[in-house]
This record gives sequence, structure tokens and C-alpha cells, in this order.
Amino acid sequence: MTDRLLARTTATAAVLATASAAVSLFNLRFTPGLRTPDRDIAERIVVCIPARNEVATLPLLIGDLTRQRSCTDLQVIVLDDDSSDGTASAARAAAAGDPRIRVVTSDAAPPAGWTGKAAACAELARLADEGDAQASLIMFVDADVRLAPGAVAAAAGALRRRDAALLCPWPEQLVGSVAERLVQPLLAWSWMSTLPVPLANSTLLPSMAVACGQFMAFDAAAYRAIGGHGRVAASATEDLDLARILRRRGMSTAVVSGTGFVSCRMYDSATDLRSGYSRWLWNEFGGPVGSVTATLASAAIYLVPPIAALTASGSVRRLGWSGYLAGTVSRMASRRGESGPRFGVDDVLAAALHPVSILAFTGLVAESHVRRQRGSLTWKSRPSPSPSPSPQR
Repeated sequence: MTDRLLARTTATAAVLATASAAVSLFNLRFTPGLRTPDRDIAERIVVCIPARNEVATLPLLIGDLTRQRSCTDLQVIVLDDDSSDGTASAARAAAAGDPRIRVVTSDAAPPAGWTGKAAACAELARLADEGDAQASLIMFVDADVRLAPGAVAAAAGALRRRDAALLCPWPEQLVGSVAERLVQPLLAWSWMSTLPVPLANSTLLPSMAVACGQFMAFDAAAYRAIGGHGRVAASATEDLDLARILRRRGMSTAVVSGTGFVSCRMYDSATDLRSGYSRWLWNEFGGPVGSVTATLASAAIYLVPPIAALTASGSVRRLGWSGYLAGTVSRMASRRGESGPRFGVDDVLAAALHPVSILAFTGLVAESHVRRQRGSLTWKSRPSPSPSPSPQR
């Protein structure tokens, strides 16, 4: 009975892993990307940067923004969100008097029920609309993002070509430590292996939305129409919630590859990675039931085949190897799509350890739920607010 169950489970897992590899390869070929616009973007673009204790990364991003091309009306607003490390001074030094860049400081705590990032982004959006001319496009960019000289114009051009309310250029996730190499590529893999991107971009189904809070380019009128970050004040996954709200209102959202234009190293160590993921993973799958279902499904698909390949014999062993190899191909294809020409041997080795990545991710999901139950979720020295139901309209 046990052998029969293993055989059936392995066969099912191998089929599903093969399907994920097929979707990943499809997306590698057909996911749209950014391109340098043929002409200047004349619309008023305001780039908003929430920054809390980002003295090491923010000056690099500001330097990137001073070198942006093909934007004739570009403004940048940096909100130093009660930093304790000299972020504001470093930002002003990096701006070097560039009149397009404004650095604002705030020592106010987030309002009750708000995350720090949502509160900072809402204040940035308010500042963006001060004065005589409102923003036509508003872009939220995290302080640890790096931009090529044409990134802002390319994102604006792609947003307008698609007639979208929100466009997210997916950054290449830069990695350094072993933990980062194992876990970070799962961010892109999670959607590249399950959603055909051209279809996901062409539908208004909220369940097929993909978003990335590291770089979000909004049509400013659409952002205002839904109430901006005020609608997702307590959300741990505010980027995805904003995309879903827009779709429920009949406005399109899209994800495109940012390869060659946008990159980001989210975490510098395994400790930062654990803290960062625990902040939001409890909410990623809609709650405990969704988390258990998702982690059990991924374990069945990507852990059972290698176990069968090592422990079974005959056809079951062959099925196990085929399922394991399909999972590896799925991981390599998504990473290649994310990193472009920088894809290398280290990425192949990390893909070969995909089952280990799944185990690590499962542990991070469990830790996130445990810390939430204990009320110990924090990010950048601030406690996370109590969650409210995800907005539906």
C-alpha cells in the first residue's frame, strides 16, 4: 500500500513539476520587458522613495536618479522616515543640489493601524501633489533599488503603451549569501512557474495579479481614484493588494521584466532575510489554512520526487528523477528570465538545490505565523500593526 501511494504521489508530482517547467520556459520566452523609449517622456513623473535607516543604499539610488534620461519633467521626493543613521544628510549630499530632488524628514510614528511603509508612501503621494502641477505618473521605488539611466522613462513608456493603471518592472534580485541564493529566486519563481505572464497581464482577474513593491509605476489618476496607500494601510503585502483593488475597479495592471534596467538586493544577510520574510509571509496565502495548503502542495511537488529518486527503484525512481529535473528546469528558467545575461554557474547550483529552497521557505512561512501569533513581528525596529481584512473593492 505504501509503495503504491509513493508511486502515485511521485507520478502526480512529476506531472505537476513538468507543467511548472513548461510555464517557466514559456515565460522565459514571452514575458515582456522594458525598452528604451523612442522619444522623451514629457509627462510629469514623480519618483517617491520611502527611506528608513538607508544610509548605505539610498545615496546610490539618488545617484542613479540624477542620471535618468528621456524624462523632461522628473521630480524626486525622498521621505526620511525617522531614521537614526544619518539617512537624510546622506541623501542631501548625494543629491548635490539637484533641483529635481527634494528630501523631506519626518519623525512622526505611523498612525494606529498603519504599516510604516504604507504611511510613508501615503505622505509621499500627498507631497507629490503639492503645488500647481499634479503628478501624471507616480512611482514608488525602494531605497535599495538600483536603476539604469533609462529605467524611469522605460517604465513610463511601458505603462502608457499598455494603457495600464499600474506597471511593476520586476527587479533582478541580487544575492550574496547562501541563504539569499536559496530563497530570493523563489520570489520570481513563484509566479513565473504558475502564471503565463501574457495571460496574467491581459486579464482583470485579481487572483492573477502580480506586483512588486520595490518598483511600482502608477497612473497617478488611477492611484488617487482608489485611495492610494490609505486603502492598504495595515497590509503586509500592500503591493499585491493595490494591484487587486485596481483590477476590481476595472483597471489593468501588469508585470514586466526589469532585466537590464532595475535590480535590487533586498537583504544583506541570512538574519535580515529571516526578519524580512517573517514580516509578511503569514499573509501571503490568505492566512493559516492557505499557508498550510500552499506549503504542503509545494512539498509534495518538489520534495517527493527527489526522495523517490534516492529511495525507490524501477519506474518510481525514474519518475522521481524526472520530477526533480523538471523542478530544477523550472527554477533555472525563472532565474534566467529574472537575471538575464548575469545568469551563471551559481544559479545552476542553486536551482539544483531547489528542494532545499522549498524546505527553507516552508520554515520561513512557519516562523512568520509563529511570530505573528506571539505579536513579535517587527521591521526596522517597528512592530507590525494588527491585520485588517484585505480590501475587496
